[in-house]
Amino acid sequence: MYNQEQNHTNKAFRLFFLLILFISCYCESFSQDIIELYEEASNDSIRIGTGENDFLPFIQSGYTLMLPEEKEIKGVLIFLEDSGYDKKNKNAKQLYSQAAESSFAVLSVSTEIPFDFYFSKNAALSSHKLIHQVFNKYDLPNKNIFFIGIGLSGHRALKHIEFMKEDNYEFQLNVRGIVICNSVLDWASEWYKFDREKRNKRNNLWEPTFVNYMLETHLKGTPKTNPESYYDFSAYSYFDEKNENIKFYTNYAVRAYIEPAIQYWLKKHLKTMYDNNSPDMVGLLAELALAGNKHTELIVLQPEDNASQKKNPESTWNAIDKEELMGWIKKQME
Repeated sequence: MYNQEQNHTNKAFRLFFLLILFISCYCESFSQDIIELYEEASNDSIRIGTGENDFLPFIQSGYTLMLPEEKEIKGVLIFLEDSGYDKKNKNAKQLYSQAAESSFAVLSVSTEIPFDFYFSKNAALSSHKLIHQVFNKYDLPNKNIFFIGIGLSGHRALKHIEFMKEDNYEFQLNVRGIVICNSVLDWASEWYKFDREKRNKRNNLWEPTFVNYMLETHLKGTPKTNPESYYDFSAYSYFDEKNENIKFYTNYAVRAYIEPAIQYWLKKHLKTMYDNNSPDMVGLLAELALAGNKHTELIVLQPEDNASQKKNPESTWNAIDKEELMGWIKKQME
């Protein structure tokens, strides 16, 4: 009888100890202060096609900031997300725990334009002003700044850096590195990919129609009729012999994540090796290396690395080892 009671007591103590340990670890992992500030969306909209109803309403501009509590902040991770499509900070929050543990703040910024391509400097400037405001208000250190971009936000990050360096604004972020995941960088190539989709009429044509309309409208033609406009808009283009935009990124550590998923795209959508974003990012890293950048790294996700049945920038980002990524970021610190 005594042994049974003693065993029950020991089990209860172990369970209590494990519960306390779990609560302690949980609180430590999520010791963060989340600040969210967004303006109400205006009643305006943007045209995204030639049809009578081809409009998208504006979204909320603003930011979400994660601050690690009771720690001296050592750096800031910046995401240029979309308050509509990316739910304000959908991708950024996946790094909250690892960033807080490493004393990094995480800032997610959105303009009012849905699916913002940063066709003009005004879009990037609105993000820049928000970032400047946040750095001043919360006394964030302007060091160890890393831009992280998934899908379209990877393009935004590179264009943001380009625009800010071109105009030499008084407030300049001390960018240390860039992380891009499954992003479109070569918009001349992208136009040809979607033009093929429209000709074949095999898949959902909303995205090809939308993207090529936006490109043709804002870049004043197609890569056939106005190639220089596409080259200038691209961080890198295979077709551009000069690739002059590479100079904006040669001083940064750059890591690119790709998931070619060739079998998936071939069998499910009859797409070729050229119809994904991998060539863009491999090309960018090659051009950076040719320009003398010795701090580039390519991470290729294999089929066994991602069990998701969907293959898109978000599913690739979801499958990335965030602890390892944060370790790489810390190695690049000043």
